Amino acid sequence: AKPVFVDVVSERDLHFDPKDAARKITSRTKAMIPMQYAGFPCDMDAIMRLAKKHGLHVVEDACHAPLSEYKGRKLGTIGDIGCFSFFSNKNISTGEGGMCVTDNLEIDKKLRLLRSHGMTTSSYQRAGGHSTKYDIVALGYNFRMDDIRANLGIAQLKKLPADLKKRAKVRAWYEESLKDIDVIVPFAGCEGFSSNYVFPICLKKGDGTYRDQVRDRIHAAGVQTSFHYPPVHQFSIYKRYKAKLPVTELVGERLITLPMYAKLTKADVKTIVKAVKESL
Repeated sequence: AKPVFVDVVSERDLHFDPKDAARKITSRTKAMIPMQYAGFPCDMDAIMRLAKKHGLHVVEDACHAPLSEYKGRKLGTIGDIGCFSFFSNKNISTGEGGMCVTDNLEIDKKLRLLRSHGMTTSSYQRAGGHSTKYDIVALGYNFRMDDIRANLGIAQLKKLPADLKKRAKVRAWYEESLKDIDVIVPFAGCEGFSSNYVFPICLKKGDGTYRDQVRDRIHAAGVQTSFHYPPVHQFSIYKRYKAKLPVTELVGERLITLPMYAKLTKADVKTIVKAVKESL
């Protein structure tokens, strides 16, 4: 498949822009992959209308968004497939791995084959005496989750709702504390439950060099920041497609992600915001 890159909406909405997507759909287009950035929802109504109009599949990248919602529906359950990540820095971690969800029985059957070498019966079924024969019917992969990681995931899933409620409080503290500071807070005032995977801010001026200078000053004050993420179309592997995404590129020069985790206190947030204000 050839990737076609879609711009984000704005510095306040760092999401797949359905209007830009509509301009880029051709007779060769097969699917759209909206990313639910930071655990906040894309405009899924517009995306699903576009998919229906052109007969496209929708694969939700919901890796940031376990339990996040869009108009009462869980992210990852609106498109044809939802993809979640269990990498070590995600809301749920099993160290590595992830999960796909779908309500399409045909896709479900295919995914179950692909994750285990394209085999018609699993080793577990054969070891249990339920089957002694199997066939290979597709070129599959070795993507099965092992029992140890599965148990870690089950334990973390039970803790997830409480963790996300705490993160919602942290975000509210941030939004209140940043009101008088000259930065843009993407998704500010967004309604609906969110996993709050990361907390991004956008500077209102400057380029990547200026942004890095601001980050250096914040670090000097004892606060770690990060940058989620470099624009994907600028990575070496994709440069040959010569994509032009002006809003994404602007955001990529000005984005900073501040600390976001459930154990942050209101005092911690005040310290972080003070460091941001002084660094600007």
